[in-house]
Amino acid sequence: MSREFDVVIVGAGVVGVVTACLLVERKLCAPARVAVLADPLPEAAEAADAAPGWDMRVFALSRASERVLRCCAIWQRLPPRRRFAYERMCVWDSSGTPGGRGSIRFDSAALGEPDLGSIVDARALQAHSAAAARAAGIVLIEAGLAELTVGESEARLGLTDGRQLRCTLVVAADGTESRTRGLLGVATAGHAYDQDALVAHVRTEKPHAATAWQRFLSTGPVALLPLTDSLSSVVWSVARAEAARLRALTPQEFGTALTEATGAVLGRCELVTAIASFPLKLQYAERYVTAHGALLGDAAHVVHPLAGQGLNLGLADGAALVEVLSGAGRPRAFGDPRVLRRYERWRRSENMLAATVLDGLERLFTNSNPGLRALRSSALGRIDRLPMLKHAFARRALGLSGDVPAFVSEPVGLRRADEIV
Repeated sequence: MSREFDVVIVGAGVVGVVTACLLVERKLCAPARVAVLADPLPEAAEAADAAPGWDMRVFALSRASERVLRCCAIWQRLPPRRRFAYERMCVWDSSGTPGGRGSIRFDSAALGEPDLGSIVDARALQAHSAAAARAAGIVLIEAGLAELTVGESEARLGLTDGRQLRCTLVVAADGTESRTRGLLGVATAGHAYDQDALVAHVRTEKPHAATAWQRFLSTGPVALLPLTDSLSSVVWSVARAEAARLRALTPQEFGTALTEATGAVLGRCELVTAIASFPLKLQYAERYVTAHGALLGDAAHVVHPLAGQGLNLGLADGAALVEVLSGAGRPRAFGDPRVLRRYERWRRSENMLAATVLDGLERLFTNSNPGLRALRSSALGRIDRLPMLKHAFARRALGLSGDVPAFVSEPVGLRRADEIV
């Protein structure tokens, strides 16, 4: 006996669960006709809320991503202590100074925005996203994907616990090493950066002033992202051998190294957590869609974390897919390649642009050529003195310019979701 759905989403990360919630919120599917599949499923929101302190992983979410989460009544569920709105950003080259030569600053007040985005606890966001899906009546299934067969009119999924599912559209939202992507026969391309990103939380001598700080070094960028309780989250990208050396330091030695790497912009840094690391790479799927299949988030693209855009791009994927499906007319048309190719054309071009820009910035700022160093330092300073260009950059970073889904660009459409919480 198999169970039938309109859409089955493989992967219960934030992107997959939010996409499921959008399908229901936009009334494209009845809640019981949408399933999210993962093993294991996210923990209960109560457990995430009870955890002491911040999760090691945090997300830098744009205004567009906040609107998507509000639309699903997820943002409103997040406890205030699990998110922190930052109002300013300062980016500077290693040869410059923060706020001075070779730097660029953004201020939400100058843009007429309440903030530039929010740093959000990853564990809490994932748990509350799943809680919102459960509350909406979406079917969450705790099992892995064992088999996937795409027929003329549907996709058939065999689960690791022996259950069978049928659906019009299967969505791969199961991450960088997506099994669903492989079973759909979609190849990937890209390259490794031979870098690791070190992630930790620190307490700093000076207050972070609700500011995100990022310094470009010849070895890779280092960022201090503001959290509550005067803490900052560190994301430090360095060559793999150097990452191993830094991880082997004592907490005091690591704090000293980080203070030097950030130019002591916030004074002395004190390590207050363990150090996590993950390898960096550029990866992109050669196709985003097949008959009865679509790829979202890290299953479709992986970019350098220097601008913190990974989850923002994934949530934009989900919003775009839902908008495209809203024009399909009926759920039975969700798997039509002609419909799905509209999503592919839309998001593949946007994501490839982001990946190319981020890859170019990484190459530009890690190049130690003296002439190039002087040029990029001068360029940052010049951009900082051009308000209209800065405003355009900021709007793009906020996710409010470019090819944006209508229901994300128009905040008026979010009132109903705000009112039900």
